[in-house]
Amino acid sequence: MPAVQLLFLACLVWGIGARTAQFRKANDRSGRCQYTFTVASPNESSCPEQVQAMPIIQDLQRESSVQRADLESTKARLSSLESLLHRLALGQAVGPQEAQEGLQGELSALRRERDQLETQTRELEVAYSNLLRDKSALEEEKRQLGQENEDLARRLESSSQELAKLRQGQCPPTQHSSGEVLPGSREVSQWNLDTLAFQELKSELTEVPASQILKEGSSGNPRNKEGANGCGALVWVGEPVTLRTAETITGKYGVWMRDPKPARPYTQETTWRIDTVGTDIRQVFEYSLVSQFEQGYPSKVHVLPRALESTGAVVYAGSLYFQGAKSRTLLRYELNTEVVKAEKELPGAGYHGQFPYAWGGYTDIDLAIDESGLWVIYSTEEAKGAIVLSKLNPENLELVHTWETNIRKQSVANAFVICGTLYTISSYSSAHATVNFAYDTGTGISKTLTIPFKNRYKYSSMIDYNPLERKLFAWDNFNMVTYDIKLSQI
Repeated sequence: MPAVQLLFLACLVWGIGARTAQFRKANDRSGRCQYTFTVASPNESSCPEQVQAMPIIQDLQRESSVQRADLESTKARLSSLESLLHRLALGQAVGPQEAQEGLQGELSALRRERDQLETQTRELEVAYSNLLRDKSALEEEKRQLGQENEDLARRLESSSQELAKLRQGQCPPTQHSSGEVLPGSREVSQWNLDTLAFQELKSELTEVPASQILKEGSSGNPRNKEGANGCGALVWVGEPVTLRTAETITGKYGVWMRDPKPARPYTQETTWRIDTVGTDIRQVFEYSLVSQFEQGYPSKVHVLPRALESTGAVVYAGSLYFQGAKSRTLLRYELNTEVVKAEKELPGAGYHGQFPYAWGGYTDIDLAIDESGLWVIYSTEEAKGAIVLSKLNPENLELVHTWETNIRKQSVANAFVICGTLYTISSYSSAHATVNFAYDTGTGISKTLTIPFKNRYKYSSMIDYNPLERKLFAWDNFNMVTYDIKLSQI
């Protein structure tokens, strides 16, 4: 448009003044196009070569058209860009991508909720299945308890009848001439002393020394190729036989025993058990019969006047021998009278975690029984952790004799004494452990062994020898087990 106006102005000037004008266009120094009109003075003739103006105007028109097209194109492009920018702005606000992301987020949430519901459903199904299984187990246990109850009722009735028969056949006490009953006196029995029945009854009532009560033909027979006194070196340990499994966490480890020298009113069947998980161990469960022990029905529960520590307790000649908690004191508790008969401090003995066996459990002091009597296995600062073995007087707990070995106490899992020889176990957790050391108190010589010993449940916390039954008693991870053994010939 400026070019047209200039052209119009030039023509107007030319028409009015009838003067000659010249039109020029050129780029200035800055590169911009400049149009210049030169008008002749009045003295000069009018513009020559008038036809030359038409190409110039056409050029201007063409250039103007081009510029106008460029402008329109620019406006169109600008409008398109603005429209695109607008659409882009709208797309950022509520565009398809955001909508898609929102839908995807909602879909993911729904999928998570679905997965959670499926997981909860599976858990409920598993819980329901467990409840059904527990119900079946409880029903089966109830049935078994019912049968056991019936069996106990029948046994009780049978025992009552036998007791009534014994009372009817009991000799009446002898009366003094004054009519006073003499305690302990008896009339002569009217039974035929030569009958076999009386001989059997007499055998049942006669006291027999514990050392003579051994089963014929078993590994415990003192005349079974093991010398006249039944002693010899340990050469074999059999497979573990499980008698009882503890019911609660307090029974993970403990100690159980039978008296190898039973005293009235106890028999060789009487069994004692102590669960030693806890901080104040005082309960001692007593079972009159082996069957009661296996079924878990104690006939009596002793409450010790002082808490015990570790799994080193034993029963011998009617008394429970144990270590007092957090002390090096040994105690003798008479089970029948429930009285502490003796109390003695073990000189220099480590206690409460100073020199335990490899599995721990405050097993610093471990009592043991063999054919010759009562022993104690421990260590001292002077022995620098090596096992010290002492023979004890079972009446007053005085030291009779002491041996210091070269076996590190904390390097073995447990120990026991057979025929005056100390034996140790290599591991409390390995399924295939060994009896790895032996120390003979008669010669003072120790030697290495490789007798296989199986920890079936992989956590043996107590291993003791019972010379009456010629077996090892052990507590292996909630389970009370026994091992048959064999001794060599002397």
